[in-house]
Amino acid sequence: MTLSLTVSDEVRALAPGFTHVAVEAHGLVNGPSTEDSARLLDDAARRLAVRLEGSSPHEDPHMAAWRSVYTAFGSKPSRTRNSAEALARRALSDAGLPRINVLVDLYNAISVAHLIPVGGEDLGRVRGGMRLVRAAGDEEFVTVAGGEEAVEHPDAGEVVWCDETGVTCRRWNWRQGPRTRLTEESSSAVFLLESLPPMPVAAVEAAGAELAGLLEKFSPGARITVRAPEPASR
Repeated sequence: MTLSLTVSDEVRALAPGFTHVAVEAHGLVNGPSTEDSARLLDDAARRLAVRLEGSSPHEDPHMAAWRSVYTAFGSKPSRTRNSAEALARRALSDAGLPRINVLVDLYNAISVAHLIPVGGEDLGRVRGGMRLVRAAGDEEFVTVAGGEEAVEHPDAGEVVWCDETGVTCRRWNWRQGPRTRLTEESSSAVFLLESLPPMPVAAVEAAGAELAGLLEKFSPGARITVRAPEPASR
């Protein structure tokens, strides 16, 4: 059964032209990072450097658009950066990109190479469909603080991804909750690639196709579906 993904009219009004491509995959094989997945991350960092031509990630027009949207829903983009900008900064630093596990390495490489926010959710842990909405402020976001499970609540008006249980990602794509993140045991997942104008829709679709190709390479026999951008839904 295909995961239901909806974007509220309130989010559409906040960010006209917002596009997301979903790559749904079943029968994946995950595990610790490998030399091959690490090589992809290093290559993505090189591709990013060529793309930026010496400028900082936040100066890229696509990242600037995300900063404007973050500001529009009350977030400070220099403190809570979208996931692509945060990864890009890490990729260009001496620390380099983290090695998490194979599946996370793959989507992080796509995010950095294309400078586009990409997230991965374990379908076995998602409850019901996923919705991108503006929060009321009483939703629960279960995270970890000081090594202990903690419950946070998004700000009223904050853009969040959520399922039937609660918030899965705060501030659009800033921080994912541990409940649905991809672990070495994950075998089914949905990957969300998100963009705003001026990035062309074709560029988002190309990034999705590249990710699908990597998933097929690293998990031969996996069942993979790339879902094109959908019209606004309530």
